[in-house]
This record gives sequence, C-alpha cells and structure tokens, in this order.
Amino acid sequence: MILNTQLEYKGDLFPATIKTYKKDVDVLHFSTTNNVILQLTVLRDSVLRFRYTTVGKFENDFSYAIDENASRGYNHLEISDDDEKYIVTTSKLICHIYKSDLRKSIFDAKDKSLICEDEKGFHWEESYELGGDIVKMSKAAQNGESYYGLGDKPNHLNLKGKRFENWATDSYAYGKDTDPIYKAIPFYTALHDNKSYGIFFDNTFKTYFDFCHERRNVTSFWAQGGEMNYYFIYGPKMIDVVSNYTDLTGTPELPPLWALGYHQCKWSYYPESNVKEITSKFRELNIPCDAIYLDIDYMDGFRCFTWNKDYFPDPKRMVKELADDGFKTVAIIDPGIKIDMDYDVFREGLEKDYFCKRADGPYMKGKVWPGECYFPDFTRPEVRKWWAGLFKELIEDIGVKGVWNDMNEPAVMDVPGKTFPNDVRHDYDGNPCSHRKAHNIYGMQMARATYHGLKKFNYPKRPFVITRSAYSGTQRYTSTWMGDNVASWEHLQIANIQAQRLALSGFSFAGSDIGGFAEQPNGELYARWIQLGVFHPFCRTHSSGDHGDQEPWAFDDDITNIVRKFIEIRYQLLPYLYTAFHQYSQDNVPMLKSLVLFDQDDSQTHYRTDEFVCGNQLLICPVNEPNAKGRRMYIPKGEWYNFWTNELVLGGKETWVDADLDSMPIFVKAGAIIPKYPVQQYVGEKSIDELTLDVYYKHGKEDSELYEDANDGFDYKKGRYSLRKFNLSGNDNKLVIRIHKRGKYETPYETFKFNLIGLPFKVKSIKVDNEYIDLKDVKFNGDNSLVLSKGFTNLQIKG
Repeated sequence: MILNTQLEYKGDLFPATIKTYKKDVDVLHFSTTNNVILQLTVLRDSVLRFRYTTVGKFENDFSYAIDENASRGYNHLEISDDDEKYIVTTSKLICHIYKSDLRKSIFDAKDKSLICEDEKGFHWEESYELGGDIVKMSKAAQNGESYYGLGDKPNHLNLKGKRFENWATDSYAYGKDTDPIYKAIPFYTALHDNKSYGIFFDNTFKTYFDFCHERRNVTSFWAQGGEMNYYFIYGPKMIDVVSNYTDLTGTPELPPLWALGYHQCKWSYYPESNVKEITSKFRELNIPCDAIYLDIDYMDGFRCFTWNKDYFPDPKRMVKELADDGFKTVAIIDPGIKIDMDYDVFREGLEKDYFCKRADGPYMKGKVWPGECYFPDFTRPEVRKWWAGLFKELIEDIGVKGVWNDMNEPAVMDVPGKTFPNDVRHDYDGNPCSHRKAHNIYGMQMARATYHGLKKFNYPKRPFVITRSAYSGTQRYTSTWMGDNVASWEHLQIANIQAQRLALSGFSFAGSDIGGFAEQPNGELYARWIQLGVFHPFCRTHSSGDHGDQEPWAFDDDITNIVRKFIEIRYQLLPYLYTAFHQYSQDNVPMLKSLVLFDQDDSQTHYRTDEFVCGNQLLICPVNEPNAKGRRMYIPKGEWYNFWTNELVLGGKETWVDADLDSMPIFVKAGAIIPKYPVQQYVGEKSIDELTLDVYYKHGKEDSELYEDANDGFDYKKGRYSLRKFNLSGNDNKLVIRIHKRGKYETPYETFKFNLIGLPFKVKSIKVDNEYIDLKDVKFNGDNSLVLSKGFTNLQIKG
C-alpha cells in the first residue's frame, strides 16, 4: 500500500451520485448514494469552504487555525441546478458541483473564465494500517500555472514541479532540499492567466502537497487522517488572496517598537560578566541594539523557569542594569520539563496531571537538554493557563521582556522520528486525539500559552514571543525564525526565500539567524547577511557559538563599519517598518512582497527569487555570492530611485547594479514618502524632535502612509494613534502633497523635514494650506530640503 502518494488511484474510493441537496442559510449540503457528504459554506463572496465526510456525518467542527474575528458575510448568494450540476453563484465566484461524482469547477463571476477545477476531485483510501481514511484532493493544473506559499519550505520560491510534506521537524543544519522542516503551514496560492486563488487545507495531520510533480497536469494534496476540509480563496490579485487568508487565520497585535530593532543572540551568553561585556561593546562601538538573548545555559541544569545562580547570582539586578542601558532581555523557554521531584514546576505539573500521556497510561517520557523530561499538553486550556502563570517571576518580578520558544515541534533526542510516538494522547480542547493529529499544532499552542503569560505579566506593555515551530494561525501570538541554518552562501539565499514565503503564507514577523547558526561565516558573508537581515521584519544575529564569535565586531574594522552602517539604516527606517507592521496587523497586508506578489501581471516576476519589496516602496536585492562587486537583478515595472545615488531607473527589465561590500541594491519607488528617525542606539534613547520625510518626486500619483503611536502599550486600540496618509502628485513644474490624518495620538515632534529628491525644476514658490510661504521661513535651501510644522494638510511646491 502506498500511503503518501496522491495519484495512486488503485484502491481509492470516490463519491457516487448526489441524491439529496439542502440549504441552511450560507451552508449547502450535498449527499451522495454512498454516504459522502459535501458541506459547502459561503464565508465571503470570494471565500468558499469545502468539507467532506465519508461516513454520513461530520465530527465536531473545531480549528486552532481559524481566527474568531475572521470576516464573514457576502453580497450575493444564488443556487440553481440543471440536469448535470448544481450552480452556486456569489458576486465574485460561480461554483459548479457535478451531480454524477461531486467534482467541482470554479469560475470568475465577472468574465466567466475558469479559475480552478477538480481532476479526480475528492477521493479517499481506506488505510487499515492507520486505522482510518487517507483523504485526498486532486485538481487539474491550468496552462502556465505557478504555485507559491507553504510557509518555511527552503526550496525555490515557485513550488511548481515539487512535492512537499508538512510535519513540524527539528531540522538542524537543513539544506535547500530538506523537507519537512520546522513549520507546517498548509496554504498555497496559485496563479495563471493573471488570476490568483489560494487553497488552505486546514488539516493538522501529516499533509502532503504535489504541484505537478508526479503528473505534469495535476496538483494535489492529501492527509493521513482527519477531514478533507479546505478553503478556496479567490483574488484575482494574489495580494488579496494572501490578505483574505491572513484575515481567516489572524494577525498579531502590534509589537513593541523595540522588537523591530536589532537583536543579538548566541548559544550561549553566560555568565553575567559575558552578557555585560557584549552589551557594553555595542554601546562602546555605537552599534544600535535593543535586545540581548539568554539561551538554555542561564537555567539551573536546563530546568525551565529557573536560574543558574553561579552564572547569574542576581538576575533581577542584571536585567534592570541592562534595561537602564537600553537592552531588553529575552530568555529561552523549552517545552521539556525535567523529571525531578525537587523541581517545583515538575512537581506541580505531576500533581495536577498536566503532562502528555501514552495511549496505555504512562507519561510520555523523552530526552532533551535537561535529560529525561515530561511534556505539558498545551492542547488543554487549564494547562495553557498554568503555563502562562509560570511566567510571573520571570516577567513581572525579574523584568525579562521577551520569551523565545524553542524545541517545540516537539523535538525529542535519541529517537528515530525526533519527536513523540504517534500513540501519545492530547485533549485538543475537548476533542481527544492522538499525536498524529496534535503534532503540528503543539508548538503553536505552547506559543499561545506563552503569549498569554507575557500579556498578563508584562501588562500594560506589549508581549514579545518568538517560536520555532508553527501551524497556520500561529502568527496571531508570536514572531518566528527559520531555525538552525548554516553559515553558507546557499543559506543566505535560503533565508531570503523563506522570509518571502512566510510573508506569502500570512506570517510576516519572521527572520533568519543572521550569519548562520551552524558553522562560522567569514566577514564578507556576515556583512552580506546583515544587509539582507535588516530588511526582514525580525532582525537577529544568532549562532551556535562553538565555532567562534559572531558579533558585529567579530571580524575586522571594515566589516564592523559596514554592519554598523546597515543597522543604522534599519533604525532610521523604524517608522517605515512600524507602518508596514500596522498595515499587516490591521489590513492583513504582508510586510514583505515577493515580486510576483508585487506585480503578478508581469510574467517576468513569476520565477524571481532574490528581489523583494519591503513594505510597499523599498525594493531590496541581497548580494548572495562571494567576491561580488554588484549583481544583475530585475527591477519591476515603473520608476525607481537608486537609494544610494538618487539616480532614476526605469523598471521592467533586468539590469546590472553596482554593489561593493559596503553597499547592496536598494531602490525606492518613485512618488514614495519614506519616514525616517535619527539614528538611536536603542528605541527610546532619543526624543524625536523632528521627523524626516524623504520625498521621491514622481510625474504622476503615489500614496504613502505613516503610522505612529506610543510604541508600546495598548492605548492605540482606544484610538490613541496617528495615521497620516500622504497623496503625492507631480508634474513638470509642480509637486503637491496632501496629508490626511486620523487618530487621537499627538506625536512628540512638531516639525517635518522634507528632503525633496529628483525634482525636475528649480523651486520658485511654496504654498502651505493655500498660503504662500517665504522660502527662508521654511529653512529652504539649495539642497532641496525644507522644514514645516506638522499640522498642515496641503503643500504645493512650484517651479
């Protein structure tokens, strides 16, 4: 028997003829003569849910992935039928369901073009080895169709021609072809004929996806248990598919602004003198840094929620002294709890029966860093509440500001599968199941419990959590990183692909271990990796520490200076990055955009991997080869300014860009208004007296945004934020900027400094809110900069 191939139809079972149909508001039920039921739910005009059962009834409808605040509601729903099919019509989609076999075809309601159609459609294999069904779905691939998504897969951005497995796995020193790795995000987007749709297969068992790998014209997905339960999400713009999926599975609250700063980590900084030595060196060399990490060696024998008093005799004092110097302390917490009756966390978990058990009764025992451990069942609400409560001392008393969840795939040492046996039992929030079902969400539920602990004990400040393992929806609670990568040029490319792919998969707050975790980078590789890393939402250097040092000064002075220069650029761009995070959090817009996401109409973008857009208006392309003096890159259609030279470039073609080691290709979209802070050593070091706005002239129109609030806390949810929308419009002798502001937050600065870049005319007059201003009153000078009070709504600059 072949358990993990979709397209082996021998022995597969298929739905028979539809015998009954009924409608219950927005849920349609189609039942066949062989007991298969298709439940079609119309969530939105462009979002349909398909759910199948082969036994005549459905299990309890429960999902960890779906956000309780996901949008619902449609404008139009109509059902009709003819001899051959049922026809379900919304304002965006037409879905045909064929009476003979339950197969489906989905069309664009506007132009009636085919978007997606079943090949064999839903079918299943009765697996007596697994004791249940392997549920399968196969679809006909359309001409020229491309596929993207699936979370942290390290291979080429376009998934076409490949097959993947989703099973969260501890993958130390993985390569570009390693599969599976740490995350299981069963969502992909497809693109053909300039139309994009998405499929989210909400099944937490081991799932597989085949993108025309086994058969050239068939794409398929299947699972070793559970339901065939998937969401079809239509664009036709890919950005709308991604934002609708992200709406479905949720977005995080805003992080504290410091979490978008630069972070420094190593396995391990200890004792206290070593931590202080590192943080002092950052300040001495004027290299901005906001967070210092403590890996497992800060604990007493790797027991979670304890401190090694030999290394850290007074952690509360140390954490405060670090905070006084601008450093937030982030501590690691793993799921494995050491079996030790003298250890109160273990004893309490045992007394309350909070640990995972095997099917026949005993506790699940596994070896991790502390030795033999038991593992909490985070799928029980009372266990999550208990776990959250354990953070009181660490967060409220000692003052740690962030928590890093590692080893939560869950990882277990010295066993073949590197994880729990399949027969381990989980509560699954009142839907008891085996580890086969709960494995992929174990890390998610640990991160959820951690998040609630930090939210409670760090209140009124915002929590910051980072996780290694994740399932769809985990982005609601936490940031993530790509796990134990390698200090190699190939891994620099992989980090770029993974960050883009995670953003495409609803998980923007992500970054790699800059410089590589395993092995040792040379200075050139580290500098090139910093250049990429400062444009990822999560920006952290981390290394295994056993091959030497990996701090910004660990190489020569030239490298240190390059690293400082790029970290300073990140700190200048914090208001831009924070605005992008606001757009992600509120509007479900990914913070990084692969070129295909940025401009799907341009077929040149469909296989581009290196270039991406950070936010909406910065084009980034890392240099990922040694000894390079520049590189070829594709610049998307439109006009772009070279960030370094302000030279205007016309896109839509591949071009050579110079980039010595102290530079990298960065371009700014014409018409953009980019907000900048002064360089700070850490967030909040300086009061911002004036905000710089770099204005890139465009003949035409462009919109930009600037979101600001108190940078921490939850007052922004009560309307205390400032959102400025800039509408820029330019022609041969005039530039007009209109500003619309909403929100009750008053920014601390009073003035904007406008840097006018690329003006094709010499400025002769300036009008503010329809009144002419004397040029010397706005400090206008020959370098095209002017200073204005922040309250105006209309600026006109004429030649």
